[in-house]
Amino acid sequence: MNDKFTNACARVKQDCPPIWMMRQAGRYQKSYMAMKEKFTFEQMCKLPRIAAQTAILPIRDFDFDIAILFSDILFPIEGLGVPLTFDPGPKFEWFINEESYKNHSDVDKAVKHMAFQASAIKATLDLLPNNKSVIGFVGGPWTLLNYATGKKSNISLKWKTNYMEKVIVPLLKKNINLQLDAGAEKVMILDSGISNMSELYFKKQYVDLLQPLIMKHTGYYTKKLNKRCLPTLYKMKWSGIGLDSSVNFANAFKKYKEGFIQGNFDESLLLQDEQECRKSIKQFLDKMEAIDKTGWVCGLGHGIHKTTPEENVKLFVRLVREKYK
Repeated sequence: MNDKFTNACARVKQDCPPIWMMRQAGRYQKSYMAMKEKFTFEQMCKLPRIAAQTAILPIRDFDFDIAILFSDILFPIEGLGVPLTFDPGPKFEWFINEESYKNHSDVDKAVKHMAFQASAIKATLDLLPNNKSVIGFVGGPWTLLNYATGKKSNISLKWKTNYMEKVIVPLLKKNINLQLDAGAEKVMILDSGISNMSELYFKKQYVDLLQPLIMKHTGYYTKKLNKRCLPTLYKMKWSGIGLDSSVNFANAFKKYKEGFIQGNFDESLLLQDEQECRKSIKQFLDKMEAIDKTGWVCGLGHGIHKTTPEENVKLFVRLVREKYK
């Protein structure tokens, strides 16, 4: 267990924040690509020992404070009976719709399908140094629904809401508990596909849909959420929130007082040459000086790009720790 992460979750003041990055185990790493030569992506997720070895790679390469379950947000939809392949990105054999949904509504069967995640978390804990933490993740209801029904589908909002309420949210809740029971300290709900949601729907319906997922150890990440929805997000009782780089971080720390706040360095800036990257990181850290950073989990606004130089990731970790040593 990582003390810095424990402190951030409890909003305890500390000098140096814990560091983790979305997609920290990924194609930008030489060690990851070496694993990829031996195993398919699906094997890397579903074979617990291999998933654990993959999750540990960025801990060994960059000394992050937190390991992340190596998996994919779409496996619960596969568990609902929709065949899923990766080539290299995810592809469903068919989509769920208003006619077929009854064939894709068995939540208990889908949760049994997710048992490999519990095994992967336990295997990750076996490999993880004692001073590191491990977290899990699931997709957000809206994000999963968009994938499951096809992003360009014309399915009615009423049906979508009902399917989320009756199937996806109960499935995610059980999936979250599966990961927590296996030893994950927190589970992040990654709702990165929410940018097309209206302000009215978020405030009047979606917040209520999310309520069953707000538990003691669940955090919530959103990308490009309508800015007028942020005050509503800050009032929710999540264990923590993750924010993209477009969000005013100083305001977030003033408004959200429940748990940790993760983010929000612009991941695209890690693509720069070393000198410019160093400059951008220092500017980001200088801005953080004016903020009461209690509860901060240092990271990116979204996932690491696959072409990110590894040296820039090492530079980021080093500069953060030098700044707050």
